Amino acid sequence: MRQGSGGLGRDIGRAFPLYLMLLPALAYLALFCYVPMWGARLAFMDFSFTGNHAWAGLKHFRTLFSSPAFGAVIANTIIISAMKIFINFPMPIILAIMLAEIRSKKMIRIVQSVIYMPHFLSWVVISGIFLNLLSLEDGAVNRLIVFFGGKAFPFLTQGTSIRWVFVFSEMWRSIGWDSLLFVAAIIRIDPEVYEAALMDGAGTFRRIFAITIPAILPTIITVFTLNLGFFMNAGFDQVFNMMNDAVLSKVDILDTYVYRLGLQNGEFSYATAAGLFKGVIGLGLIFATHFGSKRLTGKGVW
Repeated sequence: MRQGSGGLGRDIGRAFPLYLMLLPALAYLALFCYVPMWGARLAFMDFSFTGNHAWAGLKHFRTLFSSPAFGAVIANTIIISAMKIFINFPMPIILAIMLAEIRSKKMIRIVQSVIYMPHFLSWVVISGIFLNLLSLEDGAVNRLIVFFGGKAFPFLTQGTSIRWVFVFSEMWRSIGWDSLLFVAAIIRIDPEVYEAALMDGAGTFRRIFAITIPAILPTIITVFTLNLGFFMNAGFDQVFNMMNDAVLSKVDILDTYVYRLGLQNGEFSYATAAGLFKGVIGLGLIFATHFGSKRLTGKGVW
């Protein structure tokens, strides 16, 4: 035990500056992720501004699950999240592989600067851009459609189409930034492996499927598993800034539902129950994906 403790102390001492760098991130997690968990107890109480919260048991969960509106909200959340994950998730991987095939370092720097930039824009700005582009009366997209003989389409007020707007605006914002992890994983691959494959006559696609993808598979699995943990989020900032009354029934997700219940209607206990339900589902998805991946591929998050 003494040797183990001494070894741990020496390891911490050697990497002490790195542990100091971790402190802001740990403080952020503690303050904004773990401390608020104490408030989850409100899901089992009747909230009172005086602080005398009466115990309510599962009352709010029963009300939640019996509400017709809640069923519609869950359906919208699942549909929008599934569209985003299964359409958008492969895109950063494809982009990272394409970047790795570019031989000009100058071109790589230019492309990376352009595709990373949207990540630093807020959803307020991005929503304004897409609302102007897709406007029915004077949006650039509809003007082009009309110019080529088509009919202007209500992208923003049609329930099915606005879901696709969510998908493509999310892709535009995140594809470059999300590709960073996969680019880093590809860089770690030994160049000699590619050289040997090239000498054996393997073409570009053969090298990608035989070397690149298997090498970055652990990264792909880890990122996919963590993304599934946020499956029930569906993107509050994006949906909140782009939704309108015409499509509310198709885009009202769990987070916007909780926002209305809690901040607008003052039903804090009921809103907390809905939020806690979302968190439990997310945790369950992480465990299910991890153990499913371990069984199928032998690799998981831990």
